[in-house]
Amino acid sequence: MPVKIRLQRHGKKGKPFYWIVAADGRSKRDGKYLEKIGTYNPNTNPASIDLDVDDAVKWLQNGAQPTDTAKAILSYKGAMLKNHLAGGVAKGALTEEQAEEKFQAWVAEKEAKVTAQKDGLTKAKEDAKAAVLATEVKINEERLAAVQEAENEAIKVAADAKAAAEAAENVVEEAAPESIDDAQAAATEEGKE
Repeated sequence: MPVKIRLQRHGKKGKPFYWIVAADGRSKRDGKYLEKIGTYNPNTNPASIDLDVDDAVKWLQNGAQPTDTAKAILSYKGAMLKNHLAGGVAKGALTEEQAEEKFQAWVAEKEAKVTAQKDGLTKAKEDAKAAVLATEVKINEERLAAVQEAENEAIKVAADAKAAAEAAENVVEEAAPESIDDAQAAATEEGKE
């Protein structure tokens, strides 16, 4: 019975979610499996992988063949490295403590890289949000300046109209008494005649 370590699809249309399983190579993709050894969610950024490394190594040592995608996931999580180190321990090239020390150092380095990537994504998202906010603030300031300018222009026009009305009123008041005086003078002259 050839055993494969492969992905079993779950989730819904457009939102896949995978189980990492050890299954008989003759069974259907989503069919019967021997053991579930982890999960893989490609919908998050970065993709979230939950893998039981010890179970994966156990299956690899028993001859299970991973598919290409499963092999990439096992390598990413360190199962392939742990299997390689276990082979070195079996041959006598390393001690168990040295192998575990190398594996833990690799895991710590990998975790630092993943954390740096997550921080970079978070920083990029915050920078984009700050840029959008700065653009909105600039646009709002321009709009307020345009509204203020329009209000100032309206006030100026109203003040000019009021000044023109007062000037016209003054002209009428100055002209009216003269014309009244002229009319009275003409009336008195007519009366004398």
